Amino acid sequence: MTANIIIYEDNGKLRQSLKSLLQYEAHIQVVADFDNCDDAIAHIETYNPQVIIMDIDMPGIGGIKGVRLIKNHSPLIKIIMHTVFDDDNRIFESICAGADGYLLKNTSPIKLLQSLTNVIEGDMAMSPFVAQKVFQYFRNQHLPEKDIFNLTKRETEILQLLVNGNSYKMIADKSFITLDTVKKHLHNIYTKLHVNSGTEAVAKALQNKIVVLD
Repeated sequence: MTANIIIYEDNGKLRQSLKSLLQYEAHIQVVADFDNCDDAIAHIETYNPQVIIMDIDMPGIGGIKGVRLIKNHSPLIKIIMHTVFDDDNRIFESICAGADGYLLKNTSPIKLLQSLTNVIEGDMAMSPFVAQKVFQYFRNQHLPEKDIFNLTKRETEILQLLVNGNSYKMIADKSFITLDTVKKHLHNIYTKLHVNSGTEAVAKALQNKIVVLD
């Protein structure tokens, strides 16, 4: 199945480079690209994307507000932030807005393509440097008074594997269950945590100390 992709990037040369990189991938089709996301809802309704590559610092409403706008309208669309910004505030604002991945613009083309594939398959995508910042931040958060999410033992095990950076397939292999069963567990976990993506689930799990980092 081919995934339709929209690119939001105000740097024309970079936007063209991304299109050139992706045009030879059989499972990806860039259906549109724009230098801002002010009309994102209209674009979504016109082009029906499954994935969006989103810059942060663009004219108009900008990428973070764009993520929030898109997720409120179409929560199933996967959004990868693709940016030069590696400061804590931008990272956490993007995750809280609903971003499914956060890649720095110095990410290698191979890593970018792999990250897109991961997101299309339901996994997360995060530059190692960004992941380290997220983990360091949540290590310093206080324990909650009690578990308010009522995850089952199995769901907690699955969430722990997700936090440790395992892909869906790796979780299935390590848990001795099918990939479809993993997806069902994660759907239940997302519902209980009131999140829409793997990155949000990891952030909330660490913030609330539902699981710990190995």
